[in-house]
Amino acid sequence: MITQRNGARIDQRGVVLVSSLLLLLVVTIMALSMFRSFGMQEKIAGNMREKQRALQAAESAQVYAEQWLITNSALVPVVCGSPQLNANIGQGQICSNQLAPPPLSVATLPWQFGRTTYTPTGMNVGAATLNSYASAPGFYIWYAGTSADPNVPGAVFQVDAVGYGGNGNTAAVVESTFAVYSSSSNRGGP
Repeated sequence: MITQRNGARIDQRGVVLVSSLLLLLVVTIMALSMFRSFGMQEKIAGNMREKQRALQAAESAQVYAEQWLITNSALVPVVCGSPQLNANIGQGQICSNQLAPPPLSVATLPWQFGRTTYTPTGMNVGAATLNSYASAPGFYIWYAGTSADPNVPGAVFQVDAVGYGGNGNTAAVVESTFAVYSSSSNRGGP
């Protein structure tokens, strides 16, 4: 004998199949969006890493240039031209012309003249390795004039430095104003 209950089951067989296919479709869409999100986060993390590498390279060149200035600030400033110098073999210069006079900017890369490169020990430049840098960091020193305080004789310099990450599109530029005093006996303090 056939009951009403069995007849209801026969009518509902396709509903379970359709609802499970819809649920599977929703889960698949969620999984694909998660994978896409993870890929985007990896790209962001990689870009942040390259940005930090470029900034650290620029800062290393800036610190080197400031240390170089302490012993070479007596050099006569020259009009800097296109030859590129290498600090690793003892070269360097103090420029009488600004790197990028207004309205230009020091952030316009690559610098066309007067750059002195400095490659820190252990830095791989231009090699086809994972941790290599696209180009050696460099710096530009501009003589900005004498100290504004007549009681503290010295010279003021603007130091611009650039560093690159793993490719030429990742660059960082830092700038500092650095003073070298010719005498410390006139400096006041407690």
